[in-house]
Amino acid sequence: MAVMIDSGINPPHVSVLYQQIITALRPESPGLYVDATIGAGGHAWGILTQSSPDGKLLGLDLDPQALEIARQRLLSFSNRVRLVHSSYTALSTELLTSGWDHVDGIVIDLGVSSMQIDSPERGFSFLKDGPLDMRFDPSQSVSAADLVNHAPEEDLADLLWRYGDERSSRRIARAIVQARPLRTTLELATVIAKNAGKPGKIHPATRSFQALRIAVNRELNSLSDFLPQAIQVLAPGGRLAIISFHSLEDRIVKQFFRQESRDCICPTEQPVCTCNHKASIIEITRRPIEAEVEETKKNPRSRSAKLRVAEKKIENLT
Repeated sequence: MAVMIDSGINPPHVSVLYQQIITALRPESPGLYVDATIGAGGHAWGILTQSSPDGKLLGLDLDPQALEIARQRLLSFSNRVRLVHSSYTALSTELLTSGWDHVDGIVIDLGVSSMQIDSPERGFSFLKDGPLDMRFDPSQSVSAADLVNHAPEEDLADLLWRYGDERSSRRIARAIVQARPLRTTLELATVIAKNAGKPGKIHPATRSFQALRIAVNRELNSLSDFLPQAIQVLAPGGRLAIISFHSLEDRIVKQFFRQESRDCICPTEQPVCTCNHKASIIEITRRPIEAEVEETKKNPRSRSAKLRVAEKKIENLT
């Protein structure tokens, strides 16, 4: 999830790939929409505006602070918006609670927001001293401190490699274990920097912090749980728009879209189809949409954003 940029004009704040999301989802009245990671409400504001006067939106987020900001920002839409403290993995359940059996569009903006990064007490930043937390939902039990101080060295090295593509994962994990207990973000960042090999273009703690955040919040598992639900609840012709910020997320989305857009998923060498799989979606974006130069200048974090869009197939009734 990317930084909200103050534009000075409508909408009051603009999320990453804002116009591309509105174009992709094509909101209209009286459509039903979901912002599965509502954050500060930028995409939701656009969807509700474009679906006026009768379009409705369900907004989900694990972060109570983000929900309160979104609530204040979207006050003018009154009963057209419902905000819920919940994970996008509970999409089907929350739709049932709302009394909706389908939706016309879903947007999900993955990753960490600038609000979270810029709050030292949340523990996401390696540049600001704070507790080792990294939880999207402060009420969940496992924090980064738990992993850093209690995970076995081998498991720690594995998650740094798998989720952060950190080449020095074993050396860093060994150093972390030797330095325990580690309580703050700067303590951890210092240990990582001393053991991450030659300095590169990015801060030496970047990959390790990303890996820990993904592990703490089970982000990749959550995404895999969410995708089938999203397709299931879309109305025919409805669209799913997903913004990801690193290759692991984008790969999961890409592979899922490719599989679900095919009528057969049998191995290519198999001469006869036996899977009985039927395509449920159409890939709208074979290649991901990325931020334009003007946007990346205003918001450098948007440089890594990738948008993929799929549309629920309309069944042939003839």
